[in-house]
Amino acid sequence: MMTARRDILLMAAFATAGLWGTGARAEEPAWSEKAIKERIEPVSGRIAGEGLEALAMKGRDLFEARFTVLDGAGRPNATQAIVPTAPRRPAEFAFQRLAGPDANACSSCHNEPVAGGAGGFIANAFVSEGFESANFDTLDAQFSNERGTTHLFGAGLVELLAREMSADLAAGRREALRQARDRHEPVRFALSSKGVDFGRITAFPDGSVDLSELAGVDDDLVVRPFSQKGVMTSLRQFTVNAMNQHHGMEADERWGARWTGAVDFDGDGHGDELGAGEISALVAFQATLPPPVIEAPEDEGWAEAAARGRDVFAEIGCDSCHRPALPLKSLSFEDPGPVDMAGTLRAGDVEAPASYDLASLEWARRLPRNDEGEVMVPLFGDLKRHRIADSRTPLLGNETLAQRFVERDVFMTAELWGLADTAPYGHRGDITTLDEVIRAHGAEGEKAGRAYAALPDADRSALIAWLKTLKVGE
Repeated sequence: MMTARRDILLMAAFATAGLWGTGARAEEPAWSEKAIKERIEPVSGRIAGEGLEALAMKGRDLFEARFTVLDGAGRPNATQAIVPTAPRRPAEFAFQRLAGPDANACSSCHNEPVAGGAGGFIANAFVSEGFESANFDTLDAQFSNERGTTHLFGAGLVELLAREMSADLAAGRREALRQARDRHEPVRFALSSKGVDFGRITAFPDGSVDLSELAGVDDDLVVRPFSQKGVMTSLRQFTVNAMNQHHGMEADERWGARWTGAVDFDGDGHGDELGAGEISALVAFQATLPPPVIEAPEDEGWAEAAARGRDVFAEIGCDSCHRPALPLKSLSFEDPGPVDMAGTLRAGDVEAPASYDLASLEWARRLPRNDEGEVMVPLFGDLKRHRIADSRTPLLGNETLAQRFVERDVFMTAELWGLADTAPYGHRGDITTLDEVIRAHGAEGEKAGRAYAALPDADRSALIAWLKTLKVGE
């Protein structure tokens, strides 16, 4: 009865929001072995409240769906590369851990403590992007980096922050060029956004720019907030990539006829495996996941230690990179976004992007605001890459390959919100305690790591007590 009632409410909400077209009615019986039993029409315009929750619910269904060969799972004629690439020879295994596909469902890995969360060591992913022409059907670990699965809670807020920061940096570049033209001389210009320093550029009167002093961001000044290396621009790009790599489910916005000239590029007998509507629903689910919280301990001793630990966090400089909060001007999440690139649906590809009004969600009303009315996003991060390992302290630089030209010892600052629910730690998910991972900070993090190691036992314990209050919280 509860399932039937849920379906009735869902259908009503979708009809009200205009999220279903005439071709989206279910055609599969309830017992079908297809995971996708109905298609979702592309969405546009402002979507808020119950309509947004309904779209996110459809996305959650897809996130938890266990795709089968009847849906098009598997990719016999496509590699895991982000650029549609055919393999050099037929794959020996339909499923395998290093080259994938390696899972039936997104929630197979993103499941702790709930769907959309992190994953244990057994759920590690293997990343070998950048080798578009290599033979990906390999069990040789030298062709990949092993990564722990991170949680997705608050991901919509993270992407919105990155979009605003990218706009700030681009505006800084334009201003530097304007000044250089007006002064008829080179201008060295500091780039920053939301209090985060991204180094300097030098603009010249002829319109050229020296980017050699940039720090923690790509040369195009686009802040890419997703993946541990900070190389994914948006939830949409992340979703399209992951669906192919992990499940062999190809989005037609990249593997379809427009870009590849083939309806069934991967040659598994199923075309149009994921349309724009399905990807949009998956994005909506991830973008609307509530941000993690600081959960006050009921234990009196723990609460007292955590209060001291929060002060220790600042005193030893952890908050210079793990910034407690960044200000966000707008909670309107456009999909597709403003900086998505070819191979991912872009704003110019649709008549009108969808706009998910995150402010209409209950959790958004609990977020603090500053004096200017901006939302203070409590992510404990800075959306910037840092060198985090060196020869003295190499543990956090234990990867084999650079990814998208980001060096092996350079990583995006990990957002600490939700930390208490995401053990084990480290990029590979092989560090079992917070004490160990703090001590492992090298290079740019060495000063804070050494300051932690020099603390009295009571202060180190207090810092751990505070970090253990950072919960996913759903």
